[in-house]
Amino acid sequence: MTSLFEDIKQLKEQFKQNASEKKQQLYAKATRELEESQKALGLEKGDQVPEFQLPDATGEIISIMDTLEDGLVILTFYRGGWCPYCNLELNAYQRELQAVKDAGATLIAISPETPDASLSTKEKNALEFIVLSDKDNIVAKKFDLVFSMPDYLIEMYQQSGLDVASHNGNQDWELPKPATFVINTAGKIVFAEVNSDYTQRTEPAKVIEIASKY
Repeated sequence: MTSLFEDIKQLKEQFKQNASEKKQQLYAKATRELEESQKALGLEKGDQVPEFQLPDATGEIISIMDTLEDGLVILTFYRGGWCPYCNLELNAYQRELQAVKDAGATLIAISPETPDASLSTKEKNALEFIVLSDKDNIVAKKFDLVFSMPDYLIEMYQQSGLDVASHNGNQDWELPKPATFVINTAGKIVFAEVNSDYTQRTEPAKVIEIASKY
């Protein structure tokens, strides 16, 4: 069984082989500008988790506070089911789901996609954990994760036939940075990692190891 790091490395190599030089340069430019902007830095270790309720892929409303009554929560924000790096991450967590449960944790994944799109993502990846729909990035904004895509990146996405706005049910072209949090039963964040580079993700084994200590 490969690690998430190995899966991402392989995907990045495929991208370098298949994408035009201009496309690679624009993606790198967008990542660099986002890193340098110092925007959407995310909540940190020691912060209190904001209260929220969101619908899952079937429309059931899930409360973070109710979930924390059953034990700590591993919370991961992803961009959407259209993002291949996000799918690798979600599949990596699915492979480690028993270890998550053994650590006494509940795994929750959140994206700005509509419930229908979230359901498609869950079914496509055969995910057995909670997938929530954060339409308009309401909760992601509480976690200070949201940024606006630059116009040149929007244009490139559209030229590639990728309509992020349609997936999200709006026209704002905003996304959350990929981020992972471990939240203890008191609602305090005990681990936080936020990535400006969408190709960088936290290895699930690392997150589970931290969760098992609480």
